[in-house]
Amino acid sequence: MESWIAENEGLLGEGILLIGNQVNTRTGPVDFLCIDASGDLVVVELKRGRLPRKSLAQAIDYASDISMWDLEEIDEVCEGYKGQNLEDYLNEAEIFDQIDIEELVFNQAQRILLVGFSIDESLQRMIEWLSQNYGLSINAVALRYFKTSSGDEILARTKVISEEEEEKRSRKKAFQIEMSDSPGEYDAEELEQLLTNYFSQDRKTPQRVKELLLPICLDKGVVTRDEIKKELVTQGQAENEGKAGIILTTISREIGIKKRDYLRQIIDYERPSHSWEKDNYRIRSGGPSEGDLTYQELVQEVIGSS
Repeated sequence: MESWIAENEGLLGEGILLIGNQVNTRTGPVDFLCIDASGDLVVVELKRGRLPRKSLAQAIDYASDISMWDLEEIDEVCEGYKGQNLEDYLNEAEIFDQIDIEELVFNQAQRILLVGFSIDESLQRMIEWLSQNYGLSINAVALRYFKTSSGDEILARTKVISEEEEEKRSRKKAFQIEMSDSPGEYDAEELEQLLTNYFSQDRKTPQRVKELLLPICLDKGVVTRDEIKKELVTQGQAENEGKAGIILTTISREIGIKKRDYLRQIIDYERPSHSWEKDNYRIRSGGPSEGDLTYQELVQEVIGSS
């Protein structure tokens, strides 16, 4: 069953992409890890015969661990299985063809898909109850194997929750962070306070904006995506430029979040080739208001003191 799915992930259903096999978690390996077009992770648990009730508890355990993974951990799984970083893999995938990857909320929610050749009645009842009453994204697939007289092998599948119903519920739950290219219009004092608060956060992305992106922009004036990726490798924050691309995507996405307009007030960029890619980053010219510090001077002050 595992080899069949690895060769034809469509057996799992429409709109999901396989990114990992035998993926380690703190409580055991996930048979398959997938991602859907909303950026949610899908835990796939396989059983050789009948799917028992306990398979649901096992999958919930895996999903609870995976729920805490960030984009870099997901990228590591994808690169280990597919041999390419997540950004490149998603860009080549048909289901992500019309999707702005920088606007996706990765791993905002998790889905569970149980796969076997039959389903315990009690498990089916539990899945329907949890799905209908609590909106949990849990489903099960029963596969049926046939071999024709001519030797052809055929697999048929039946889902507890129909794909149409799954898609409807997924659309209801879809969560998208508002994005924007518009800069803020704060005065110098308010802008400085907003930036200081942002850079005091104990998260990787604010620290990378502060310690890598802004200094390199101050130094070079205009900085390309490739230059930023090389700098991430040089500083040891990424093993290679593929990994650096994923880190840059998180930085770029952070700058594009609508409520972080204070970042766009100091950082300008272009979108030269792909609508979702920011490039040619720079510190904006001018300043917050007449007679105040320039944006370059304000940035130097903030990153030096925060």
